Amino acid sequence: MRRFAPLPLLSVALLGACTVGPDYAGPPSVGTAGQPPARFVRGGDSATVAAPAPARWWTALNDPTLDMLETRALAANPSVAVAQARLRQARGALRLERANRLPQAGASGMYVHAELPGVDLGSLTGGSAEGEGTGGGAGGGAAAAEAPDLGSLDFFNAGFDASWEVDLFGGQRRTVEATRANVQAAEANVADAQVTLAADVANAYVALRDRQQRLALSRQSGTLQRQMFELTQQRAAQGTASALEVERLRTQLESTEAEQVPLAAEIEAYLNALAVLTGAEPGALDTVLTTPGRTLLPPAQVAVGDPAALLQQRPDIRAAERQLAAYTARIGVAEASRFPRLSLTGMLGLGGTSPEALVDLDNLAALAMPRLQWSFLDFGRGRGRVEQAQGARDEAEAQYRGAVLRALQDAEDLLSRFGHRRETVASLVRVRASAVKAAGLTQQRYRAGTARLIDALDAERQRVLAEQNLAQATAALTADYVALQKALGLGWEPVPGAPVSAE
Repeated sequence: MRRFAPLPLLSVALLGACTVGPDYAGPPSVGTAGQPPARFVRGGDSATVAAPAPARWWTALNDPTLDMLETRALAANPSVAVAQARLRQARGALRLERANRLPQAGASGMYVHAELPGVDLGSLTGGSAEGEGTGGGAGGGAAAAEAPDLGSLDFFNAGFDASWEVDLFGGQRRTVEATRANVQAAEANVADAQVTLAADVANAYVALRDRQQRLALSRQSGTLQRQMFELTQQRAAQGTASALEVERLRTQLESTEAEQVPLAAEIEAYLNALAVLTGAEPGALDTVLTTPGRTLLPPAQVAVGDPAALLQQRPDIRAAERQLAAYTARIGVAEASRFPRLSLTGMLGLGGTSPEALVDLDNLAALAMPRLQWSFLDFGRGRGRVEQAQGARDEAEAQYRGAVLRALQDAEDLLSRFGHRRETVASLVRVRASAVKAAGLTQQRYRAGTARLIDALDAERQRVLAEQNLAQATAALTADYVALQKALGLGWEPVPGAPVSAE
């Protein structure tokens, strides 16, 4: 038995272990200190450093209808479906690149029948070709002169072939590395779509409930103003009120009734928006949401964690970091293209001029063909590809730094705004309490005969106005809470599917 020298195979294996290009060392540091601060600067008393849960933050608002809308949206919204489809494409690309590193093998079968004029195929088949004249003499020669002989050949072949490009300098390994990072970025993009969608649904729902309550209060205020207007008209007819008072109340009443029209239009717009966000046609949720609901209030304490946790849980930052890893690996792909490429091709088959030849081992044919390619004289094309990949990597790093800084800014801005909005709501709660007390005292005076009816109605109108201002500020506070959850990168769940392993 012939023994193969292991040295060439060992040399190929050692060369295959070489990987050119930079190894990814993790995300770069951001900021002057190199690390994010230990805690948020604008946290205030309303924020705690406890780690927040990344999913289903909206349950803290204690509204079953909102919980139902969020569940529907995450299951049926097209934007999430688009991100999930892109993730499946990325996973398919990774599977393809992993397979490209392995040998390829195939089988084939072939039958050829040829009839060629003027060609003696008998010498190829080892016998007489069909179409040779069997008669002799002048008659046979005349027939041959009239029509050329036709050579006929049948050929049968069946075999196997295999090919493999040896990854001498790690170009294919870097391609798999880059594609794997793209899959992880696609997973982060799915989570980012969920974060954005959850915030959009909550914002639309909070705005809907705010407009519904403001419309109801506006109608209540309009009723009181109409009573005041009609009463002033009666007093003017009796000479105890001036025409100026009548016109002033008329203007106030008409302004209140006019503001109800855009509120009604906004309610319909938010009903349409919530239907589309949940993957349904406009109007599909009218029966569920038309009845006004209660005002949503955020919890007294909000868990925000710390900036380091923020950078890990925000999906857009994770996607930017994975893109940086992918572009770093692409430098190795470009570097490997500048070095020689070794491919191995082999074929094994049986063939002959009859079907019986396909089972005759004496007709076995084998071919082994190693091939080495090296474009050593490319006039800088390879170096240009490397520089292009390095520039793309630097751009990805700058984008990552920008994403981190914007995320920290978003969190700090929302923490500050949320804290100050709480102070505004607390002030308006005191204003409403004062207005309620004033309206009650005026009602007592009116029943005692020491105050006019118009004074009692005006005090009640001031109470309704205080209710409107408080409702609007409360809705704004809840909207800030929603925006804060989005800025913290909350509202996503792990993407189902096979984990992306290192190899």
